Amino acid sequence: MQELLMVVGFMLAAYSIVANDAIQTLGTFISSNARRPWWVLWLFASLVLVVVLLYGWWQSPTGDAAYHRLDSIPLPAGGLSILYLVPPLVILVLTRFSIPVSTTFLVLTLFAPSSLGGMLVKSLMGYAVAFMLAIVLYRFVIRRTTEYFDRTQGQPVPGYWVVLQWLATAFLWSQWLIQDLANIFVYLPRAVTPQWMSFAVITFVLLLGVIFYRNGGEIQKIVTSKTGTRDIRAATLIDFLYALVLLVFKEWSHLPMSTTWVFLGLLAGREFAIAMHMFKPSVQDTARLVRSDAARAALGLAVSVMLALALPWLYGLL
Repeated sequence: MQELLMVVGFMLAAYSIVANDAIQTLGTFISSNARRPWWVLWLFASLVLVVVLLYGWWQSPTGDAAYHRLDSIPLPAGGLSILYLVPPLVILVLTRFSIPVSTTFLVLTLFAPSSLGGMLVKSLMGYAVAFMLAIVLYRFVIRRTTEYFDRTQGQPVPGYWVVLQWLATAFLWSQWLIQDLANIFVYLPRAVTPQWMSFAVITFVLLLGVIFYRNGGEIQKIVTSKTGTRDIRAATLIDFLYALVLLVFKEWSHLPMSTTWVFLGLLAGREFAIAMHMFKPSVQDTARLVRSDAARAALGLAVSVMLALALPWLYGLL
């Protein structure tokens, strides 16, 4: 029964988290390469995925596949129960309504409620750093570059931008995986055997194929609603900056954090900076868009905390 719950929990978490969370990483890649066959993008992302998965597992003396993000979050002492399948199911429902919920809070808080405070502080710092970095860069450093991208949007771009964007995507995708693999591998033994690793790789690759076939799904709307994200040059800059922020916080500590909040902070700062000097969209329109994204993220946090507190109590009653 425990192995069945591990399999079901892992598969539910893998699909729901990739559908809701990873699209923040691959969203600009999908939108700016919409004319390419979906399976080409899938094979590229799968190659990076397999390399990151196998390297993290191989270099760990204990067979840890989550890059030590689960060192302080063991499997429940009494084993898994149906209770632990609820968070990924909730993520699937919220994804259907385009709500960018933090899967880190929603999944890991149930396994380790005591870690919520630390994860929340680190995630808020991630949002603030990404927001301020985007404001400064897009307002003062690469202002003329952004204006040039806007004027020439839709025109043919030099071929080297394709290479740069695919490299930036590989960099960002790898950093996201290192941060968020813990949200999925939390359902498996901390010492991952070759059999479990084979199962994980096959599951990830197949589910990633579904995401690319569906062109990103509902959460992709959050990416495409932002200014210029279909432009491969603008998408490359977003991916590179996002990856740098994740890299900094990855080196800071092994404590899991919400990559969703980092992503929303980066996009919010970028939108404000563009509105300040290009007046497109207006600052008021940008503020409404940012408030909408923030409200959805706050809803996800509220749901996470309620589930972490209420589910064990309800399960005990039943």
